[in-house]
Amino acid sequence: MKFPKQKSDDIGNYVDQYFSSVTLAAKGVQRSMIKKAADLLMAIYKAEKFVWVCGNGGSSAIANHLVCDHIKGIRSNTKLKPRVVSLVNNLETITAVSNDISYDEIFVFQLESLAQRGDLLITISSSGDSENVVKAFEWARNNGLYTITFTGFSGGRTQKHADANIHVDAENYGVVEDVHQCLMHILAQFIRMRELSADEVGKLLF
Repeated sequence: MKFPKQKSDDIGNYVDQYFSSVTLAAKGVQRSMIKKAADLLMAIYKAEKFVWVCGNGGSSAIANHLVCDHIKGIRSNTKLKPRVVSLVNNLETITAVSNDISYDEIFVFQLESLAQRGDLLITISSSGDSENVVKAFEWARNNGLYTITFTGFSGGRTQKHADANIHVDAENYGVVEDVHQCLMHILAQFIRMRELSADEVGKLLF
C-alpha cells in the first residue's frame, strides 16, 4: 500500500488519509502471526530466558520502548519477570564496534557475547533488510535462538524463516512504524492481561 499517492496542500485532508492508511495497514496484519509472537514471548518469559531486541532509526526507539513496556508493564501485578535487553541501548559498544569493525556488526557482536540457546531475538525493521539486523537475525537462527521479526514494505530478508513474522503491508515509514509501535503495546498488554483475573483487568490501568 503506497502512501501518499499524490501531493496534498490541505493538512486536514492529509491527516485523514494518514490515519486511514494506518488503519488499513493494521487490519492487514496476520492475526495468526501476532498470536504466535504472543505465545512465544509468554513461553520465553515463563522459562526466564532472555529477549534481545534491535532496530535502526525509528525502529531503535521502538526497540527501547519495548524494553520498558515488557519489563515494567508485564511485570505489574503479575508473577512474570521478563528479561528484555535492547541491543541499541549501549552507545559506547555500538560506536566502538561500528568504528573498529563495521556498523553491520553492531548487533551480532553483542549477541555473540551475551545470548544463549533458547533465548529470543526480536528484530524491528521497516525494510526487513538492514544489514546489521539481518546479520543478527541469521546468527540467532543458526545458534538456537527463537526469532520474531517486525517488517514492512516488501518484507526483506528477515521476513523469511522467522518463528513469527509480523508484517505491515505499507510503503510509508511512518505508517509502518506506527503500526509496529501499536503491536508492541498490544503484545505487552495482552500478555499481562492473560496473567490477571477478570476482576483485576476491570480495575487496573493498562
